[in-house]
Order: sequence, then structure tokens, then C-alpha cells
Amino acid sequence: MSDAVIEARGLGLTFQTNDGPVHALKDVNLTIGKGEFVSFIGPSGCGKTTFLRAVAALEHPTEGSLTVNGMTPDAARQARAYGYVFQAAGLYPWRTIAGNIRLPLEIMGFDRAEQAARVERVLELVELKGFGNKFPWQLSGGMQQRASIARALAFDADILLMDEPFGALDEIVRDHLNEQLLALWARTGKTIGFVTHSIPEAVYLSTKIVVMSPRPGRITDVIESPLPRERPLDIRDTPEFIEVAHRVREGLRAGHGHD
Repeated sequence: MSDAVIEARGLGLTFQTNDGPVHALKDVNLTIGKGEFVSFIGPSGCGKTTFLRAVAALEHPTEGSLTVNGMTPDAARQARAYGYVFQAAGLYPWRTIAGNIRLPLEIMGFDRAEQAARVERVLELVELKGFGNKFPWQLSGGMQQRASIARALAFDADILLMDEPFGALDEIVRDHLNEQLLALWARTGKTIGFVTHSIPEAVYLSTKIVVMSPRPGRITDVIESPLPRERPLDIRDTPEFIEVAHRVREGLRAGHGHD
């Protein structure tokens, strides 16, 4: 029995448009193991988000196979195998932070006491304890994104899918949230799939970096990170970090050589 959580084999995804077919993904082979932190990086339109959305059953592959916890993505969605964090926090302005986090739990039919306990626990996990009664507009952008992560964690799925969650934030806030996300990952042991445009972010966060080429999205390199799991921010100044970042950059360049 393999500990593969996400497995893609010969995966392809073509969108039919009025201007003809768009090949978003082509011949993608990838295995993500339990507890890995995997970043996807590549130019805009290379299929990073499409791959994540396919895992979440929000898009449907047109060729090859994709399994999540040994199931089809649709079955995994019904089994609530993952939480999904979008680029924008997507919080409902008329609900408090606790109310936003509670929403999926309400939909899933958890009783009120269980909802309250889970909301408290995830607020603590993302360091927002005491902010449950605030409304989204009362929180900074970084805090809203943490609330969005808390909502994705509330029903305790083993997999967390994150589509450029910090892309719109300034660098100082982003650095802080990267540190917090690593601490959260260390505490929860979840499997994380993370889409980013930032080479330093990908290298800092990941145990494995998947470098993708421009459309049709193919994998040009899969880099197993040699960095230790304990990563202070200043690890970014070390030769090991710079070497991995260089290899990512090379992979992105190589990808431009495809037809």
C-alpha cells in the first residue's frame, strides 16, 4: 500500500473554447506523499491552478488518471478529503470570523457544540484567538487570509490545497504568513499543495517543488528539497537555499524551450 495521497498518471486537460481547444495540462505524472509540502511554480497560464482544481474536482481531466487518497477526485470531494484556500480570502462580510469558519461545519451538519469547539481550535492554530467576533472588514488582509485558512482547516481534512493564498499581500506580511504556515504544517502534519509565482516562497515552504512549463502545462522538473524542516527566514541567505532557487529558475527557463 503506497502512501501516495495524490497521484497523477499521464494527466491531460483540454478546455474547448470558441477559438478552439486550449491544452491546459499535458502528460503530467506526479506523486504526492502523505505529509509533503508541494509547491507548484511556473509562468501564468501554465496549468498550476488547473492541476489544483482538478485535484479538488473543480475541473475534470480529459486524459490520464488522477486519484486523491486512492479515490476519484469526485469521491474525495464527497469524502471531504481536502480544504481549499483561494487567492482571495472570500469571507462573507455579513458573518463574523467565527461565523465564516463555521459555515462549512453548518453545511456538514456538525452539532453546535462541535462547531464551537472546532472554531476555537482553528482560530488558535492560525493565531487569531480572540478575533472570532470581529467582522472581516475589521481585519487586515493578512488576518483575513489566515481566517480563510482556518475555515479550510475547520473540518480537519488531511489535505490542504492553496492557490496563491499570499499573492496579493505585501512582502513583510507574506514572510510572516510563510513562517506561520510552516509552523501550522509542522503541528498538523497535513499534506499541502501550494500554488505560487514566487521562487523564494516555493523554496522556503516546500519539501518538493514542481516546476511547470508554459501551456500546455508540463512538468519540467521536480525538486526534492535538501533543506531541513525547521526553517527560520534567514535560511534564505544560505548557499543551499540559493542553489535550490537557482535550479527552480533553470527549470522555468528550460520550460520555455517547449513548443
